[in-house]
Amino acid sequence: MEIRKIISILALLIFSFLLWATSKSPQDGEMDVQGRLVVDRILPELVEGRYNVGFLIMDGVYNTELTAPFDIFQHTIFRDSIKAMNVFTVAKERGPVRTFEGMRIIPDYSYQYDAMPRIDILVVPSAEHHLDTDLEDSLMIDFVQRVDKEAEFVTSHCDGAFVLAKAGLLDDVASTTFPGDLDKYEEMFPQLDVKRDVLFVHDGKYITSAGGAKSFEASLYLAEHLYGKEIAKQLAGGLVIDWDVDNVPHFIAE
Repeated sequence: MEIRKIISILALLIFSFLLWATSKSPQDGEMDVQGRLVVDRILPELVEGRYNVGFLIMDGVYNTELTAPFDIFQHTIFRDSIKAMNVFTVAKERGPVRTFEGMRIIPDYSYQYDAMPRIDILVVPSAEHHLDTDLEDSLMIDFVQRVDKEAEFVTSHCDGAFVLAKAGLLDDVASTTFPGDLDKYEEMFPQLDVKRDVLFVHDGKYITSAGGAKSFEASLYLAEHLYGKEIAKQLAGGLVIDWDVDNVPHFIAE
């Protein structure tokens, strides 16, 4: 009887340890749940009085849909007399994220493990599996839904719109996505008001874009919406982009 009791206690202790080990947040130098080394992170400086702009990234994120809006929004810190933007990346795990094109990015925050700063503007770039397995990630979808409750703007590029649609954020607004995936978008989400032949759509606090290099245009549009035409032109000029919103096919809901 005593031996049985000891074995039961040992089994309980082992189970408790395993439960703790698998649920605790991985630290620098440890492996995350996907077997990737968690490396030293230097958190970005979040200057008070600026917009906090969070970029949701994951394995397979496409370079352009991430870097285009990141460039535009980060460059606001070089403009005078505006409410500039703090930009940072957010991922499920703390380990490096591998983009579709092969870049490796260390996320600034893990929405699974870290205390998250408030996000005023959420940016959802497209990723390789936004039409399938990513949409089954309930933790990620829940994160998007929670951010949406407080965010001033929620934006997507290319197939990032599928994530917003899966989260139920686009049911009552117009939206668009990558031109080659519009049919699939309408098939998966028949309740949506989908706009074709445009490069971006702005309805309420939601801005969705066709993605690719045109992610620059959608991001410049948001900059113009917030800061005015002159600031948007300065931001565009710094990246050698000819910017005139009237020359970009778009839809803005009244």
